[in-house]
Amino acid sequence: MNRILIKDAKAQGSGQVTLAGFIYNKRLHKGLAFIDLRDVSGVMQLVFEESNEAAFNVIKDLNLESVIKVNGELKEKPSRKGQEDAPKDYEMLVSGAEMLSAADENLPIHVLQKGDAEPDIDTRLNWRFLDLRQPEHLKIFKVWTEFERGLRAYCNAKDYTQIYTPTLMSTSSETGSEVFEVKYFDKKAYLGQSPQFYKQMAMSVGLEKVFMTGPVFRAEKSFTTRHVTEFTGWDFEISYADHNDVMNEEEQMIQSGFKAIKEKVDIDIEVPTLPFPRLTLKEVKEKLRANNIKTDGEEDLNPEEERGICEIIKKETGHDFLFVTEYPVSIRAFYHMRFEDRPEITKSFDLLYRGLEITTGAQREHHIDILEKQASEKNMNLEELADYLNFFRFGCPPHAGAGIGMARIIMKMLNLSSVKEAIFLPRDVKRLTP
Repeated sequence: MNRILIKDAKAQGSGQVTLAGFIYNKRLHKGLAFIDLRDVSGVMQLVFEESNEAAFNVIKDLNLESVIKVNGELKEKPSRKGQEDAPKDYEMLVSGAEMLSAADENLPIHVLQKGDAEPDIDTRLNWRFLDLRQPEHLKIFKVWTEFERGLRAYCNAKDYTQIYTPTLMSTSSETGSEVFEVKYFDKKAYLGQSPQFYKQMAMSVGLEKVFMTGPVFRAEKSFTTRHVTEFTGWDFEISYADHNDVMNEEEQMIQSGFKAIKEKVDIDIEVPTLPFPRLTLKEVKEKLRANNIKTDGEEDLNPEEERGICEIIKKETGHDFLFVTEYPVSIRAFYHMRFEDRPEITKSFDLLYRGLEITTGAQREHHIDILEKQASEKNMNLEELADYLNFFRFGCPPHAGAGIGMARIIMKMLNLSSVKEAIFLPRDVKRLTP
C-alpha cells in the first residue's frame, strides 16, 4: 500500500501524501468533519469538506476505530490562542478517502479515554487488542523493544553468542517453584522454569559468553500484581567469572537498555548511573531495622522490605537500583556456589528496581563432586539430573550468570499498576485467553 506514517507526514510538513489508520476521534460540524487519524507513529487531524461529496460520504457514518485510507494536502495547523510559541503541528485537507474496515458501533471498551473512565484490568485484558490501541498502552511495547535492543547492542559489542534453548524439559530446573507437567508421548515432561541448565551447558561447550531470551513458566498460585505464570526472561552466562563480575556486566547492560529507550521513545526516564549500590542481605536487614522498618526473618526479603530498602537507598544515593548479595543456602538453588569460609552463604544476588526484585544471579558450582553433594542436600534426584551433571564431568570453566525479568522492569519504569500491563497477552492462574 502506498502510504506513509503520520510522523513522517508531519516531518514533511507540506505537499500531497497518503495516510492510513484508525478513526480515533470524530467531530461533525456544519459543512465540515474533523477526524483524528491514528497509526502506530501518532495522531493527525484530518479535515473533510462536505463539498467534497465523495470523500465526505465515506466517513460521515463510520464509527470510531474504523480503518480508512486518505490522501490529501498537508497544511500547518493554526496555533491556539496563547500557544503561539508551541512547536508546529500539521493537519490534512482530505481530497480522497477509502474505507478499509468498518468497526461496530458499540465498542466493548473505549479506545479514546476521557477522564477516569478506564475499565478495570480484567476487562481490559479480556479485550486486549482494543486496550492496546490506546497510544499510551501501545507505547509500552515500543519501550520494551528499545530496551531489549539496548541489551542486545551491549551483548553484541561484547561478543556474546545468542543461544536458543528448549522449553520442554525432562526434569525441573529450579527448587522451590512448582512446574507445569505436560504429557510428552508416553513420558512426562515439564515446561521450563529457567534456561539455566542449558546456559551452563554452553559454558561446558566453551562459548564463554551467551545470552538468550524466551518464555519462562512458573506454576505458582500467586494472585499479586507482580506474578504471572508465563513471562519472558533475558538470561546471560559468562565463563571465568564470579558473581561480582556478573553484577558489573548486568548494570552496564541495563544502562545500555535505558539509553536506547531515551534515544528513541518520547518518555521521561532517567538513565541510571554506574555503579549500582550494593549491600549484603545482612546489611539490608540492619539498615531496615535502623529505619524502624519491621523485618521478616533473616533469610530473604518480603515485598514490604524490598520497597522499604529501595526507598532508603533512593534517599541516600538517588539511585533506583540496588544489588542485594549473599543469600543463605536455604533459599537458593542447589547449583549456587557457596563461600568456602562461610558454607551457609551463597555467592548470589538479587537486583531490586524501585522496590521490586527484577533479577536473580549467582556464581555457579562447577565441581562435579560438590554439585552432586549440594543437589543431594536439596533432595534432588541425581538420576533425573544425570544429563545436567554430565556437563561438569569432562572439564567446565568456572562461570556465573543471571536471569532478568523484563516485564517487571517495564512495569516499574512506566509506573504500571500490574506486571500484566507490561505483557502483550498475560497468563495467570485463571487466565488462558485471549
